[in-house]
Amino acid sequence: MSAKTPPRWDLSNVYPGLQSAEFAADFEKAKAQTADLAAFLTEAEVLDAKTDPALLTEKVNQLLEKFNDLLVRVGTMFAYINSFVATDSFNTEALRKLSEMEIASVELEKLGTRAQAWIGKLGPALPVITSKPGAAREHAFWLNETAEQSRYLMSPAEEAIATELNLSGANAWGKLQRTVTSQLSMDFELDGKVQSLSMPAIINLRGHPDEDVRRRAYETELKAWQTVREPVAAALNGIKGTVNTLNHRRGRTDALHAALDINRIDRATLEAMLTAMRESLPMFQRYFRAKAKRLGKAKLAWWDLFAPAGRSDRSYSFEEARKFVLDNFGRFSPDMAAFAERAFNNNWIDAEQRTGKVAGAFCMDVPAVKESRILLSFDGSLDVVSTLAHELGHGFHADCMFKAGTTDLQRRTPMTMAETASIMCETIVSNAVLENAADDDERLAILEAALIGDSQVVVDIYSRYLFEKEVFERREQAELSADELCEIMERCQKAAYGEGLDERYLHPYMWVWKPHYYEASLSFYNFPYTFGLLFGTGLYAIYQKRGADFVPEYKALLASTGMGTAAELAGRFGIDIRTPDFWRGSLGIIEKRLERYLALL
Repeated sequence: MSAKTPPRWDLSNVYPGLQSAEFAADFEKAKAQTADLAAFLTEAEVLDAKTDPALLTEKVNQLLEKFNDLLVRVGTMFAYINSFVATDSFNTEALRKLSEMEIASVELEKLGTRAQAWIGKLGPALPVITSKPGAAREHAFWLNETAEQSRYLMSPAEEAIATELNLSGANAWGKLQRTVTSQLSMDFELDGKVQSLSMPAIINLRGHPDEDVRRRAYETELKAWQTVREPVAAALNGIKGTVNTLNHRRGRTDALHAALDINRIDRATLEAMLTAMRESLPMFQRYFRAKAKRLGKAKLAWWDLFAPAGRSDRSYSFEEARKFVLDNFGRFSPDMAAFAERAFNNNWIDAEQRTGKVAGAFCMDVPAVKESRILLSFDGSLDVVSTLAHELGHGFHADCMFKAGTTDLQRRTPMTMAETASIMCETIVSNAVLENAADDDERLAILEAALIGDSQVVVDIYSRYLFEKEVFERREQAELSADELCEIMERCQKAAYGEGLDERYLHPYMWVWKPHYYEASLSFYNFPYTFGLLFGTGLYAIYQKRGADFVPEYKALLASTGMGTAAELAGRFGIDIRTPDFWRGSLGIIEKRLERYLALL
């Protein structure tokens, strides 16, 4: 591979290969550990809060050790398998291994539920158990949270059945949606040639500089989704119906109740953020109207939302991107730059574009070696350089936790806090790009790209939140037809975008292809992204005021995001996330970006 070719990641320090004796041995060890944990729980479950506290403490410490060891092994094996699946979808061996792991992990999931129920029984004794030095005290937050959430468990038999049925139930509905939408392609004329394009390729044309291409891509996309809307509607009804049923059986108030608990926030926090989001909609409508005027229109059509502005001819080689990221990370924190350099030097990044590689970008932890691996498809654009910084931020977040000596259970960070470091790193690099812009035309292009992202995370996600909330509520009464889902989607888009968009040209099929709706365990997957953007933006504003003395506290925050509620963690910086003011402040920073954009038009 030439020096100019973006790298592929290396996981040879994890296992020699999928067929290696080392991987097979760990698979057998994981099964043995699972059996051992099952036997341990069978003995421990007879103990309750009235048992001798010393014995309970010993048993809880043992449970934590066994669970953490097993989770590290299983997490590492999943990460290793996914490294092949994500980079080569034709790898049947990796796909088979993944299926084997998923089936085997069902038993671990059931044991997790049993452990949760037992810890719930110990609830009254937890203050004593966690008062002594040892694992229990170090895991006090996780134990107390687990005991609290045990209130929402069904009977052991029901939970076991629910876990087993997930593979052929909600999980199967999700696979149907992914299969149906990912295998769809449409003929499209581009550059004078008709060609068959995948749906991601057609969707990506929304940023094409030629309006005719954007409009035709939009029309083609809607036609494509119309051909698959019935099976996908069935999938959505199946998943949301399953979630509603399980929530009722578990005593949940509603689907939002579970999502709030998973994200470690309360309704007051969500409502405070939603209030600020609603207040910001007129500001974003100013942006949409200004963009429409620039395009010579009274209102934006849906296909204009991602239209570029200005001009940027800047393109980066991978080495140039590396240097740019390292230089700017170093200005924030030498430790963060050192981490990124380690990731570059040790081939933790798979950046090469190639057939069979999944679209998008992500960062995954490899707990056994206390490393991360990052996937993206590098094309030299400013957007991908920003993505590289974003994913390295996730890796740095994990590195802070690894270096703090946290266990697997202590590293379980909710989505609301998981974007903290990634948004910080993305902001650092994006601001640097803006500072280095050659002229106003390039500045306009950079600000346009930033505002497109901001509007998607605030305005469009607000529409998705409204949509999912109504779907859950109406699914209680009956299944929803594809027409009804389209009607709800359009109405929610009107509520979010308001006068900023031409109501004749919305996107009624957004529900068909957005994968987040099809994860039964992650209902309301949307608002945590907004939380992450605004929380990360707020922290960056604090950094700008305080400078270098902010960094140690920030790193300590990252190391502990799995060991506190969002409100507790934010409180370390004097932030009250339960009132709208903090969220208004972050949105005010975006408004300043808008004012700078408007001045360049």
